[in-house]
Amino acid sequence: MLSDDAPRLNGLSQPPHTPPATPPPLLACPAGQTAVAQVAQVDDYDGQLDAIRRAEYPLLGDPPAGDSGRPATVFLDHTGSTICPASFVREQAAELLRRMPANPHSRHAESQWTQSRIDHARDRLLAFLGTSAEKYAVVFTANATAAIRLASEIAPVTADGAFCFTRESHTSVVGIRGPAAACGVRVCPVEFGQIEDIIAPQNARGTSLLAYPAQCNFSGDRFSLGVAGKIARAYADSSGRHPPWWVLVDAASYAASSPLHLDRLPTGPDFVALSMYKIFGAPTGLGALLVRRSSVPHLRPRPYFGGGTVSGLAFDQQWQVPRADVESRLEDGTVNYLGILALHHALDAHAKIYGSMEHVARHTQSVASYARTALRSLEHCNGRPMCELYGGSDGTDGAGPAVAFNVRDQHGAYVGFVEVERLAVVAGISLRSGRFCNPGAAQGWLGLSAPDLERHASMGVTCGDDHDLVDGRPVGALRVSFGAMTSKQDIDALVAFLGETFRDYGRPPDIPVPVAAANGAAASLEVEVDAVVVYPIKSCHGWTVPPDTAWDITPHGLRYDRSFVIMRENGAAPMQQKQCPRMALIRPRIDEAREELVLCAPGHPPLKVSLRPQRLLLEGSESRACGTRVPAQRVRSEKISAWLSSVLAVSCYLACEPRLLASDEPGLPPPPQPADGRSCTRRRTLAFSNEAQLLLVTQESARQVERWAAEAAGPGADCAQIGPMQYRPNIIVRSARGGSREIAAFDELRWSSVAVGGAMFDVSGPCRRCQMISVDQDSAQRLKEPYSTLARRMRVDGKVVFGVYLNASGAGADSGCLATVRAGSPASVLVIAKN
Repeated sequence: MLSDDAPRLNGLSQPPHTPPATPPPLLACPAGQTAVAQVAQVDDYDGQLDAIRRAEYPLLGDPPAGDSGRPATVFLDHTGSTICPASFVREQAAELLRRMPANPHSRHAESQWTQSRIDHARDRLLAFLGTSAEKYAVVFTANATAAIRLASEIAPVTADGAFCFTRESHTSVVGIRGPAAACGVRVCPVEFGQIEDIIAPQNARGTSLLAYPAQCNFSGDRFSLGVAGKIARAYADSSGRHPPWWVLVDAASYAASSPLHLDRLPTGPDFVALSMYKIFGAPTGLGALLVRRSSVPHLRPRPYFGGGTVSGLAFDQQWQVPRADVESRLEDGTVNYLGILALHHALDAHAKIYGSMEHVARHTQSVASYARTALRSLEHCNGRPMCELYGGSDGTDGAGPAVAFNVRDQHGAYVGFVEVERLAVVAGISLRSGRFCNPGAAQGWLGLSAPDLERHASMGVTCGDDHDLVDGRPVGALRVSFGAMTSKQDIDALVAFLGETFRDYGRPPDIPVPVAAANGAAASLEVEVDAVVVYPIKSCHGWTVPPDTAWDITPHGLRYDRSFVIMRENGAAPMQQKQCPRMALIRPRIDEAREELVLCAPGHPPLKVSLRPQRLLLEGSESRACGTRVPAQRVRSEKISAWLSSVLAVSCYLACEPRLLASDEPGLPPPPQPADGRSCTRRRTLAFSNEAQLLLVTQESARQVERWAAEAAGPGADCAQIGPMQYRPNIIVRSARGGSREIAAFDELRWSSVAVGGAMFDVSGPCRRCQMISVDQDSAQRLKEPYSTLARRMRVDGKVVFGVYLNASGAGADSGCLATVRAGSPASVLVIAKN
């Protein structure tokens, strides 16, 4: 709690405010189970936290008026980046309007003022970290990664030495092993508990570098800052020489919520890497490497020197003299002086709001303790725990304000962390998923071996993609992390979300088994095509084929379907609505008579694009769809690119695969081949679509989801209609008029095949859905439904699904026109009961 004499924000003496829409406390389990006891207390700066959040972090709360589509923000990703306060923004802007910062390498008044502010910033940062310029030098870098790399370049490691790093090291630390190995240095990944044996004098060979994090950014586990002191004691008789072990501490995660108190250490680390935005929320693009003054004389000279790092230099001889002070000697070029000036305001705001880092540490630790207690208490109604938490390994100094976990269903099976994150986004909760750039901790806690990772990579699993479970095991996790302004209500909202969404997860969906198809027997069901929808440009609005028009089904799907993609300049993958909702505003219309695609968008004149490839100026390119390489050709048209860029507010262009436009047109150029000689492995029959030629949905299933959403919203709620078009289908079917049996909701998940227009299609499985179906296709606004309702009510094999994929079967599936389809035409379904 804040002491009486601690600096306080103006107006914080007012009574604490309770938000009007506070999320409920930990949920009681249905069926009479006892509610979770809230035993952990959360420090709130003597009742001032609500006022701090209102004054300094206004976006942490209900959305502003007129933005009802956005949920309240619950930000739980402070290890990734914390939030800068409003007073910082105001004061930084005010200074830039009062003064004129300039390049500090000049000598005029503005330059000298800037240099003095930079020098003062170094002193202030050192004081904030519990030390002084007498003990440490501050070398400003672009970020913590740049600081780590710089330390590896100047540490005087010898060829007979070693580079050791602990399991919990960030990728930026692990990356040192590449240049170390190239220099013949031994590379030794170790557990933290092995360090004392490794640094023992009897094991010393050459000069070595040991790197480890003060706090694991995966699990939050913390590690002692006293390793350098142990080394100093072990080599106390080294007659003033530097011990053979140099120590680099990655403090980027730790320093964000706890004081370092470097002067309290008998011997501090040689290097400490930091990132400013992780501590203060801003400035970004500014890190620092702290270099212990007593270590400076032993540093390795850098072969490269940048502007400002030398005091003398000859053009035509190998002669240069480095700057005397270590800061100037190691800061290549002009430093980020605007960022460094902003650091003053970040330090001012932090002190004004929180008083000291001790107060922040007390608060964040209490929040983390409360969160761990709450997550461990979540149970399914059968008593199984809902969350598996990671952290608490041997040798740690406790845990910081970060919690990594995975969700399990009522049977103990893992729920994919991507599914959890997608639903959290819809609920307005910001968290992190994946392996968090921490390969060692991820491998250790998730039980992944190096061969496992190699096998996953061969299967197409990459960091940051949508693969979350392989063979039922998670390849990553979820992480919630807490900052100075995190509240108890934020944790309650997280726990409420997990309880409401995943309690008793694992129940199979209520899919009817057709009576005639019981016991694996086949039955036929007559249905009727309600609408045929073509998406000429992937991820843009669909065009409904007129009811009186028969439309070709080709080996690629519907004619012209996803023949075009929109690519960002220098992008490698087609743009998608889930990243750019404005794509829904682009409404296509196919003019068959003129063989043109007409594009319309609000506030823009119509744009015409030829559907004959020889009328387009095409240039070879390459794209990716669902992680697979596909040939594409750029449409070289400044008019088309400018129109798309204006509508989407991003620099982009149109691309196509010409064979999808006119496979019978002579003289088409061959598909472009990658420059590296690798072949494009995308199946020709899939074009730019995702996983199948056609996506089929039923009116009955769409109406069921609409009813579920209305029930969840409650009586009187304004629940917009959720029609089948929201799911972006190619074919919408309904019960045949006068048929022997109506389609039941989600009956299609039991279908084996569908005959349309004389062609037979296999049902290859359900379509896995993401938040894209919650982008309103008329307004391009992000909504909660229908994804939220589907996630609660319709999962198959742990995935949120709606609709089924169709792929052509049998002879002729790879060439020619397979069939034609029109609205109102009959279709036949072969139903086989599937377990």
